[in-house]
Amino acid sequence: MLTIGDFSRLSHVTPRMLRHYDALGLLRPEAVGENGYRYYLQEQLSVLARIRWLQGYGFSLKEIGPLLAMEEAQLLPLFRQRRQELYQEHSRQQAKIRRIEADILRMEGTIFMETSYHVILLEDPAQKVFSIRETAGVQQYHALFERLFREAAARGLTQAGPIQMLYYDENFNPESSDVEVQMVVAQDGPDVTMQPARLCAAVQHRGPYEELHLAYEALCAWLGEHTEYRMCGPAMDRYLNQDPDNTPPEALETGVLFPVERV
Repeated sequence: MLTIGDFSRLSHVTPRMLRHYDALGLLRPEAVGENGYRYYLQEQLSVLARIRWLQGYGFSLKEIGPLLAMEEAQLLPLFRQRRQELYQEHSRQQAKIRRIEADILRMEGTIFMETSYHVILLEDPAQKVFSIRETAGVQQYHALFERLFREAAARGLTQAGPIQMLYYDENFNPESSDVEVQMVVAQDGPDVTMQPARLCAAVQHRGPYEELHLAYEALCAWLGEHTEYRMCGPAMDRYLNQDPDNTPPEALETGVLFPVERV
């Protein structure tokens, strides 16, 4: 058998970490001497390698315990899910890098930020819209728009403008929010209403939806500086591309509108 020192030297894992794995039940020594020394079998190096392998993909030690005994067929869906999480995290980190690089250049006076948002006040005209209002999570938004298109087609409605989403909750909850999806249409019919004209503070965002929060931050900053206005209705995302599903993320155009009134 191998002492904990030998096991540590071969694996390049510190004795302290090996004791931590032992405490968590991930890798217990084969034997513990009367003097408290831990001894491992050489075969246990493969178990340690598996732990480190799973850690390398970001699985927590709590998650790793049940994974150690799984066959590859069982691990496959978990790996696919983890891959998707890593893609999303990569996208978020890339967005942060782009933002901080642009801010550094702006602070250095090297360039004027082309990505900066220009908030405008506009009179959003009255619109005839077909809509569906439901409580849904962020992951369900796409399916909600697909349903909007299906039901509009079933009613014989013709799209005559953009699709858009309104947010009614006082608090943002990505798991469950009171939202309304709308399509501007040409005809009257069931569930078709006239949305009145309203004054809005608005910006246009170009880029992936994951970065849409930047437009919201710009509008919030504008409201903070223009206290003579206050919001008087739900925020709205207006999707300006004809075919968002087949538009590259960097080419997506989205209007973000805050209905406002002068106080």
